[in-house]
Parts: sequence; structure tokens; C-alpha cells
Amino acid sequence: MAVHPATDTIAAIATAPGTGGIGIIRISGPEALPLLHKLFVPRKPRSHFTSHTLYYGTVANRDGQILDEALAVYMQAPHTYTREDVVELHCHGSALVLQAILRTIFEWGGRPAEQGEFTKRAFLAGRIDLTRAEAVLDLLQAQTEVGVRLAANQLQGQLFERLETIRRQLIAILALLEVAIDFPDDDVEIFNTSVMAIQLKTEVIAPLERLIALAEQGKIIREGVTVVIAGRPNVGKSSLLNALLREERALVTPLPGTTRDTIEERIAIHGIPVHLIDTAGIRMHEDPVEALGIERARQKLDEADLVLFLVDAFAGMEDRDRELYHSIQEKNHLVVVNKQDLVTDGQLDALAKEFSRTEIVKISAKEEQGIEELQEAIYRVIVAEKGEISEEMICAPNTRHRAVLAQTLEACRKFEQAMVAGAPVDLLAVEVQSALDYLGDITGLTTPDDVLGAVFSQFCIGK
Repeated sequence: MAVHPATDTIAAIATAPGTGGIGIIRISGPEALPLLHKLFVPRKPRSHFTSHTLYYGTVANRDGQILDEALAVYMQAPHTYTREDVVELHCHGSALVLQAILRTIFEWGGRPAEQGEFTKRAFLAGRIDLTRAEAVLDLLQAQTEVGVRLAANQLQGQLFERLETIRRQLIAILALLEVAIDFPDDDVEIFNTSVMAIQLKTEVIAPLERLIALAEQGKIIREGVTVVIAGRPNVGKSSLLNALLREERALVTPLPGTTRDTIEERIAIHGIPVHLIDTAGIRMHEDPVEALGIERARQKLDEADLVLFLVDAFAGMEDRDRELYHSIQEKNHLVVVNKQDLVTDGQLDALAKEFSRTEIVKISAKEEQGIEELQEAIYRVIVAEKGEISEEMICAPNTRHRAVLAQTLEACRKFEQAMVAGAPVDLLAVEVQSALDYLGDITGLTTPDDVLGAVFSQFCIGK
């Protein structure tokens, strides 16, 4: 990929917002080193900064006023994240101090970095392809250890290597077609249609289909699933949320209708991010505030990947339980029977007859009994719907990749059909080139500027 040198110098705070022990300001571009000389006064005066070496000193504004003590490091191109000259100032993590230093940098001629601009410069300079650039975002947003591993593998180029293998096969096919175009009257058979069809199927179409399947499964690692706890008031929904979280997150009282709005938290079950939503108990109501909570509960039920339908074993099934269950039984759901510690086995068996066609998990949310069994049941339902996490899946394309892979696959199938139908060689070459162009959209070789803008706009400023 061609290098696109930047003519301006950008700067941003690279650490998370808020107060902390350390705050880092990153500067990248042709004026990074001159800015360091203007801003930074090393404890031991020097006229030269050695690349990739930390120096202790102070940072001052244009009037010479000291703003902070800091460690500074100059990193000389091309051995940097952006392949440009880069400077980092490691300051105290005061937002006011960092902003004052940034203002000074801008006064000296730097400009504020846009979202994801450092990573975009790394991509434009050819240091990383677009799959690796997107892996940086995945790493920042990972919600579980499995998500971190997926992003780290993509950052190391595993997805790129798979795509590159497919691309090389398509290039080999296109080369044969172009020879056939150049020598149309040659008596020697340049390519065998049957052999090429087998090669296309095994080396291109099958790997593309597998990557698309992995994208469907990988989506749950990146985005997770939404699990809604539903039931009538006072069956223990908030207690169940607290038990799953292992902390007192939701207020629990003996009074029905305590939860008047949704409470949303996240847990991980076997590497899958689970977005837990505790909802208001659904019942007939007069309180307008509670009515809003119940309406929101119904909306969340519509959006849920899985519903945990909670029943009070001690109170038994009531008509309002049955009415609510009837409204959700067509969705992915588990019946969770709470307060098992307060009833006999016979009472539990009688209650189970109400749900003879679905899986039942018996728990005591208050005593935290059966919670691990419930987590396993949640995982089983997710796996049945989305597919199990495998080692191969730790190279899963994201949603954008999946859409482009589908276009690539469609172009390959058109080529296959045209080849079988005996289409002219030049038309076959058009379909193969189309497939190559789509692959280029994933890695960044042919990605339109608006797509690049959409990708990097998802990053935080400073990355």
C-alpha cells in the first residue's frame, strides 16, 4: 500500500477521560519533534532526543509557565504506531492540566486529532491493513476475555492471512483467464473448466462460506446477547439479577412494584457477553410511573434474545402468570422457578406440569441456589441458537466484513455459473476481478473513502 505522508501534526489525550494517576498526550506528524523542543524542558539540558528513550522534565506554555512535571518520549519514524514522528508526554492525570498542555500544542501549530485518526494514519501509511485497524477497535471494546483473544488474533493478522489465501487463489484463476484472452487462437488448452471449477469450490467458495458462518457466531462475542428477566411483580426478578451479578445491584423489598424501570447490567457466561435486563413486574396498574416502567418492560421483551420467565414456586401459578407466559412462549425462553427452598419436591413437580414442553430451572435467588445451573442453561440456549464458540472462531469477521464476504461469494458463484454455461473468457474475468475488488474492500486495498470514514469514526479520540 502506498504511503500517504501527512502535512499536519495532530495531538490528543490518549488516556481515558477522568482523573487518574497518569495522563498521556500523543502527538504525531512532521512537527512532533519541534513541538517537543518547544514544550518540554528536560531536567538535564540537551539539544537532541534519542528515539524511544524516556526523559524527565517539565512542560511549559508559551509564556514559560510550568504546567506539569512529565516524562517525554520521542519516537522517530518509521518505527512508530503511525509511521510518522511521534511524541508522547506522560503527565499527571488531571483533566485541567492535560487540556492546558493541549492548548499550548495547538497554539504552537498542532491541531486536534479526529476520532481514530492515529490508527487511520497507521493504515494509510501501510503499517496495518484495515482488518488489523478494526481489530484495534474490537480490542478497545472487548467485553470478555474471549473477545480480547478474538481481537488480539485479528490484530496479529489471522483474518488477513485467511483472506490473503483466498485472494491469491483468485489471482491465479484470473491470470489463467487473462492468458486465454491474450491468446484466443492458441491450440493448447490454457485452462480446464472442470479442474478450475473444483479449485474454485475447494479453495475459494468453501473458505468464504466458512468465514461467513464464523461471522455469524463471532457477532455474539463482540456484541453479546440480551437476556430479559420477566414475570409478575414480587416473584424475585431483582433478587435473581443480584444473584447472577453476585452483588446487590437492584433494590429488593417485600412490596410489589419496587422496580419501576429497567435495570441493565452485563455479565460473561463462558466468554459470551450477556446483557441482563431486570424489568418492572407486568400487571394491571394505576400508577402512571409504574405504567411507563411496564411499557418499557414490554419493549425489552420484544428485543430480547432470551427471556427468563420467573415464577414464584411458593405462590404458585396464577392467571396473570399464565397470561404473561402466553405472550412470550414463542420467543427463546427458559422457565425459572424461584423460591424452591420454600416448597416441597411434590409442589415443584406439580408446578412443572404447567410447563411440560419447555426447560425448567429451579432456583432460590435469595439463597443463591441453582444459579450456576441457570447460567449453564442460558449458555445452552445461546449455543443452540447462535453456535458454540470454537478455537477456529477466534478469527471471526465482523458485521462489515460479513456483508462484503457475501458480495465476494456472490461474484464467485456468478463466475462458476458463467463458466459452466460456457460464457466468453473476458466475461469470466470480469466476475473474478469483481470478487477481488470486494476482498480489497475488507483489507483496505480498494475501500471507498466513505467506508473508511465510517470505520474510523467509531474510534475514540486519541486512538
